[in-house]
Amino acid sequence: MAQINLLPWRETLREERKKKFLVLMVVVLLASGAVVLAADRYVRGAMVNQTARNEYLMSEIRILEDQVAEISKLQQQKREIQDRMSVIQNLQGSRPVIVRVFDELVKTLPDGVYFETLERNGESMKIVGVAESYSQLTTLMRRLDGSDWFTSPNLRIISAADKEEAFDDTAANRFNLNLTLVTPSDQDETDLSE
Repeated sequence: MAQINLLPWRETLREERKKKFLVLMVVVLLASGAVVLAADRYVRGAMVNQTARNEYLMSEIRILEDQVAEISKLQQQKREIQDRMSVIQNLQGSRPVIVRVFDELVKTLPDGVYFETLERNGESMKIVGVAESYSQLTTLMRRLDGSDWFTSPNLRIISAADKEEAFDDTAANRFNLNLTLVTPSDQDETDLSE
């Protein structure tokens, strides 16, 4: 015999589908919540990681900036030391030149003339002295002009000297002259150093 089901099977089917749908919705909501939480944790972890990297980079940058400042300071000190060494080497190198200049001044100095002050500023020299007569002063100027070590002698002032500066109670002349120091040719310098 055939079985006939008189129960409301459509409603039961609808209820089952509704339950499956609700279960599926809960599963989807839970899965999407889990995905959102996982993404949130991943993003937060990435942000914390990037913040830590940024802090590390900033600390390294500060260390490098300190090193750069130290290097700049050392380079400045190096330049100052090199400048000092250059000055010292120039002084050492000009030592024989100074001796030669004084020797040349003595050679150009005629009898009856003496120097009171010699003042050197770079390559220019100012001389203050006393001469017994104009002819001796002229001789001095000629000798200075003829010297390899001096150029452009320029007589600035000639005046009567005080009695205590005079030679043997004769009239003397006080003079101021300027001249320029010249280093002779390289061969003269090698003769000097030998």
